[in-house]
Amino acid sequence: MDEGLYKNTVMGMKLHDGRAAFGIKGGTNGGLRGRGAGLNPEGRFESTRREAVDGDWAPGSAEDGDPLPPLRTTVTREEAKSILTRNDSPDIPFSWSINPYRGCEHGCIYCYARPSHAYLDLSPGLDFETRLFAKVNAALLLQEALARPGHEVDTIALGANTDPYQPVEREYRITRSVIEVLADCRHPFAIVTKNALVLRDLDLLAPLGAARLCRVFISITTLDAGLARHLEPRASAPARRLEAVRALKDAGVPVGVMVAPVIPFLTDDSVERILEASAEAGAEAAAYVLLRLPYEIKGLFQDWLERHYPLKAEHVMQRMRAMRGGRENDPRFGSRMVGDGTLAALLRQRFEKALRRFGMGSERMPLDGSQFRPPALGGQQRLF
Repeated sequence: MDEGLYKNTVMGMKLHDGRAAFGIKGGTNGGLRGRGAGLNPEGRFESTRREAVDGDWAPGSAEDGDPLPPLRTTVTREEAKSILTRNDSPDIPFSWSINPYRGCEHGCIYCYARPSHAYLDLSPGLDFETRLFAKVNAALLLQEALARPGHEVDTIALGANTDPYQPVEREYRITRSVIEVLADCRHPFAIVTKNALVLRDLDLLAPLGAARLCRVFISITTLDAGLARHLEPRASAPARRLEAVRALKDAGVPVGVMVAPVIPFLTDDSVERILEASAEAGAEAAAYVLLRLPYEIKGLFQDWLERHYPLKAEHVMQRMRAMRGGRENDPRFGSRMVGDGTLAALLRQRFEKALRRFGMGSERMPLDGSQFRPPALGGQQRLF
């Protein structure tokens, strides 16, 4: 994405130049170029529902043959009240997380964070990938949190909900400011991203990696560039992500790969190829997550399947139900990430076998929390 996309300011929101706005909640766009969702349904907490109606009076309808205008992205500067989120799920290998942004322009149709936009009275569909919020005071809040007496030092995850290196980070640089605070405090952290933009911050990450204070996991869903364009329209191409793995490894940053999500009949056949290519690029460890379809994601994903892969749509959903105890989503701890039943067990065996074959580990690379030093606030110097 070009550096100059975020220039105009209107009513406190930054807009992409040259993009016209379109879309209301409840509507459908049939798949806009560069966007993942084809729907903009209301969030589950809203009391009203809107329904799109085709007719010859509607501009841009299929009848008049005019294409719908592209959606613009808006970014609202947000003064957050807190920045550290405590996680107590037994499925998640970290205690703290930071999300510099709400919403994500990558537009991954499967993103489990989409339903969080409903808390803002916005749609988990197109709103999630076009109406973003930047937590501009994240670094200051982090300093205050780390300075509190009794702060529990444990790995902080950047990118637990939305990608910290999504395209808007080029301008807002909130993720970089957060890393600068963590570097100054010698606090361990981990990054998960599917954007090669992470390489911009190698000047910070390389010395921290050498000191066992950071690790990076690159998310690679598929090696098929065409499929990736549909699944993750504004994320880095698979080849660029492998290049990022190699560059991180060469810089001395501990790097692994997340094969996530694994989607039956779409990406599950490429698990071994992803691991082989990742190992060749220098990845030390890998993990996977089976596709999850909580809340509104189920409808968004099914619509996406019908638009892009109609002949596979029902097969994909049948296999998902077979790996989720007969349901389309399984929220239970212990199975929600990896599935349940014979087919899920076979996937797990394939993955573990491939890890051994390519010399990769399944364990997270350990980080060192003993180096932590609380930040000095208000100009006060550290005593030690």
